[in-house]
Parts: sequence; C-alpha cells; structure tokens
Amino acid sequence: MSRMSDPLVIGRVIGDVVDSFSPTVKMSVTYNSNKHVYNGLELFPSAVTSKPGAEVLEGDMRSFFTLIMTDPDVPGPSDPYLREHFHWIVTNIPGTTDSSFGKEVVSYELPRPNIGIHRFVFLLFKQKKRQAVNPPLSRDRFSSRQFAEENELGLPVAAVFFNCQRETAARRR
Repeated sequence: MSRMSDPLVIGRVIGDVVDSFSPTVKMSVTYNSNKHVYNGLELFPSAVTSKPGAEVLEGDMRSFFTLIMTDPDVPGPSDPYLREHFHWIVTNIPGTTDSSFGKEVVSYELPRPNIGIHRFVFLLFKQKKRQAVNPPLSRDRFSSRQFAEENELGLPVAAVFFNCQRETAARRR
C-alpha cells in the first residue's frame, strides 16, 4: 500500500504521534465484544465506556507486546497544546493472545473529548523481552515517542485509531 493512501498518514497519526513505520503484526481492537475498531471509525463516548479487548493476531508465544492508547488532540484538535493524553497502558501481552493476558500498568480511562473530533490511537510495540515499563507520572503531556524510547520499545508494529466527539443530548436519544 502506498504511504500516501495509508489511513495512519491521512489521519496524521504518523507524524503527530509516531514516526513512519511498517506494520509487522495484526492487531484487533474491539469494544463491547462486537464493535471492531478500524482507522477513522467514529465512535461516541457512550460506546467506549468500558475498556476494549485488544488482541495480537500474528505474534508468537515467545514474544511480548506493549499496548498504548493515547489522544493526541487535547484539549482540541485545532490547538492540541496539551498533546498527548494517554488513556491506557498494558505490557507483557503474550503474542497470539489479548490484552487481558498482559499487565495493566495504567488503567483504562474512557474518552471524554470536550472540543472537536479527537483521534484515539492504539499503538502496539514489540518488546525485546518480558519487562517492566516506567509508567508516566501524568496522563497529560504524554509522548508516545518518548515513552517508546525510554522503555526501549522502538517503532510500533501495529496501530489503529478511531475518532470520537462529545455527544449532545439529542444524539444520545
């Protein structure tokens, strides 16, 4: 696939959140066991209140992975000066299993965008070995790049994002 038609490039995940990378494994992220996340999908906060299932589909049982969920559009997409705000970190996920088999380092925080349409990005990194990671001190002003560098994770091996915006009372009816 041409990089120019890559949804991660079009959605500015590559650039705003991570550097260019080539996916080497497949990852599936699902909310409420039936809503599969794909790049650019629009979900409302009411659809993402409980943590999703995230499954590594093409790893092997000798490999371990770290999953990060982050919002690069805080406080709003037109001026994201607090970029990034992370929502979830799970480490030591064995290949070919899901996030429930990993170690939840930071618990899931549901998306609550106030201004505009936010991107919520899931990044999967392959670990060199089973390892502990240093959790960030704050959810705000997070950097996926810096986190990956500090924990020797390298570039992601998979990524997917969805869009989310605040629900009005009329939309919830």
